[in-house]
Amino acid sequence: MEDAVEDTAGAWQREAAGEAAGEAAGEAAKDTAREETRVAEAKLALVTLFREHQLSLTRTALMIVGDRPTAEDVVQDAFVEMHRRIDRITDHDRMLPYVRAAVVNRCRSVLRRRRLAPRLWRTYEPPVWSAESAALIGEDRAAVFHALRRLPERQREALVLRYYLDLDEPEIAEVMGISRSTVRSATSRALAALARDLGEES
Repeated sequence: MEDAVEDTAGAWQREAAGEAAGEAAGEAAKDTAREETRVAEAKLALVTLFREHQLSLTRTALMIVGDRPTAEDVVQDAFVEMHRRIDRITDHDRMLPYVRAAVVNRCRSVLRRRRLAPRLWRTYEPPVWSAESAALIGEDRAAVFHALRRLPERQREALVLRYYLDLDEPEIAEVMGISRSTVRSATSRALAALARDLGEES
């Protein structure tokens, strides 16, 4: 009798263990499916982001680095890097701020390399704005953007983000990685310098 009870109890235990394992496997499969869905949604959101903002981001990069091919490369690299990290993205609303910051950081890297180039090869020449670049930003704004290029890097970035992308002070501070007070100072000085520069040209 005791043996029969033990056999029955053992069978129940094995059955329960099997059910638990099955449930665990089922939950794991659900988790995997949820993760795959999340990543797929993030990829779709990234494609939408690219279609909606690629042109404005390219123009932004153009105003900072000064030539269209480099600007296009900068934006493409920013999106490629984001695609590599797509599995880490949990908040789609953070995608655009991330890409903006990536574009600005890559523009800074380009400018740093350009400043270093003359020391290494002594043959570097600053890029000349082509007719294609002027068309991309608008002929009527070309004079302003030529004046922008003569501003210090940080001031130029602040003005482009504020008056071209229409970002507010906190957003600019986040993209540039500086304080709000520094944003205010950079913007104020840039506007004053731009006004003087354009006034001298007129």
